Amino acid sequence: MSFSIWTSGVNNEAPITKHQRGTKAQYPKPWGIGVFLVLGYWCLVIATAFAAEDKPALRVATFDIDATPPIGSMMAYDPVTNHWDMSLRARGVVLLGSGEPIVLCAVDWIGIANEGQDVFKSALARAAATSPQRVAVHTLHQHDAPECDFSAERILKEAGFSARQYEGTFQRQVVSNLENAVRECIPRAKPVTHLGLGQAKVEQVASNRRIHGPDGKVRAVRYTATKDAAVRAEPEGTIDPMVSLVSFWNGEQHVAVLSYYATHPQSYYRTGIPNPDFPGLARFLRQLAVPSALHVHFNGAGGNIGAGKYNDGSPENRLILAQRLADGMRRAWESSKREPIGAADMGWATEAIAIPPSKHFATNNLEAQLKAGTATFMTSGGASRLAWLRRCQSGHQIDVACLKLGDARVLYLPGEAFVEYQLAAKAERPDQFVAVAAYGDYGPWYVGTAVAYEEGGYETSPSASNVGPEAEPILSGAIRKLLRK
Repeated sequence: MSFSIWTSGVNNEAPITKHQRGTKAQYPKPWGIGVFLVLGYWCLVIATAFAAEDKPALRVATFDIDATPPIGSMMAYDPVTNHWDMSLRARGVVLLGSGEPIVLCAVDWIGIANEGQDVFKSALARAAATSPQRVAVHTLHQHDAPECDFSAERILKEAGFSARQYEGTFQRQVVSNLENAVRECIPRAKPVTHLGLGQAKVEQVASNRRIHGPDGKVRAVRYTATKDAAVRAEPEGTIDPMVSLVSFWNGEQHVAVLSYYATHPQSYYRTGIPNPDFPGLARFLRQLAVPSALHVHFNGAGGNIGAGKYNDGSPENRLILAQRLADGMRRAWESSKREPIGAADMGWATEAIAIPPSKHFATNNLEAQLKAGTATFMTSGGASRLAWLRRCQSGHQIDVACLKLGDARVLYLPGEAFVEYQLAAKAERPDQFVAVAAYGDYGPWYVGTAVAYEEGGYETSPSASNVGPEAEPILSGAIRKLLRK
C-alpha cells in the first residue's frame, strides 16, 4: 500500500530566515500547529486504511449449470420427448466473508423434497466448506420439469415398483455437477462493495387462485390456465404484486442479481418438452439486458397465486406474461438504491420447525396402497407423501432461514406457502426491505393459512396439502422470530 502525502500554502506569510533554520523555538507558532494537524490527519487515514485491509471483505461467487433432463427420462407428469430452445437451469450464489459461506440455489424443477433436500444441501455444503444449515435450495415450480425425492424413490424400489418420476439417476448427476460448479466458482469470487435494493409492481400477471362465495367458502379455483371467462373476470384478489431485486456490486460492476416474485409459473404445460416457462423467459430477457451479472430468480410464497386471470392457456401468453414480469424486473432494477456493504452487514439465521402432517394421513392406509400398487398412489405422489409422513413421525425438522444484508431481510420458506405468509412478513418489518422465497423443502406440498383449511378449495384439500391448519402458528412464529433477530 502506498500513500501520497502533500501539503501546500502552509504559513506563506512568515518565511523562515537563514538564522532561524534549526532553531525550533523560533518557528512561527501557526506553522507548528499546521504540521501537527496535517500529520495527525494522515496518521488517522493510514491507520484507518490498514484497519480496513484487516477487516474481512464481502465476496460473492456465482454458479450456473444445465438441469434439463434427457429425452426418455421422466418429468413430474410426462416423459421427455424433445428439447426446446431454452434449457432448465440450476444457478445461484455463494456469499463469503461473514462466518461460514452461505449458498443460495434456485432450480428450474417442480420440487425437491425430503431426502432430495438432504442430498442437495449436503453436497453444496461440502463444496462450499460450510454447513447444510447455511444452504438454501429452492425450485421455481415449473410443471414441464423434473421432480426430486430420493425418499420416494427408495420407497418405490424397495416395494418392487418403478420409481417413475422419482427415478433419481439424472437428479444425482445434477447434484454432482452442482457440487463441482460450486467448488470451482469460489476461487473466482468477486469483492462486493455495494448492495442494491429495488422493488416494482408487476402488472397483469398474478391473481389469487381461490374465488370465494358469499359464505366465505371457495366456490371456484382459478388455475394458472383458466378457460372459463367468467372465472378470469373475477377480481385479482389477495396477491403481492411486487417483484423484489437484490443486487451485488463490485464498484460500478454488476456481479449478481437475485429476484423474488410470488406466483405459480405455468402458462401451459404437459407438452413433453422441458422448459422454464414465463419466469425463466423473464429471467433470460433480463440476463440479455444486463449480461455482466448472473440473474437468479426465486418463486415467492405463491401457493395460492397464479396467472389465471390473465391466462387462458394460449401458448402466445407465455411470452406476454414473461414480458410483463421482465418489465417489472427492469423497473425494480432501475429504481434500486445502492448502499455500501461489508461482511459485518451480512448474517444468516435459521429456525428449525416441525410441522405436523395432515390429520387425513394414516400410515397403514398409505402403506396398504403402496403394497397393492394402487394407481392413484403411484400417479399422485403417494410415495412422497408416505416419505413425508415417516419423516414427521421420526421427529424431522425443516429449517426456515433468513438472510440479513444491511437493512434487507430475505426469508427462505418450505413448500407451496400461501401469499399471506409473505404479506405478513413484510408487515412485520415495514421498516426494512423484506423479500421471500418459498418452494424450499417440497415435502409439505401446499402450506395454507389456518382459515384456508376451513374454506375448502383445491390447495388445502387432502389431495394437495400434506399439512393442516396447525402449520400456520408454527411457520408464522418462525418468520416473526427470524425477522426480529
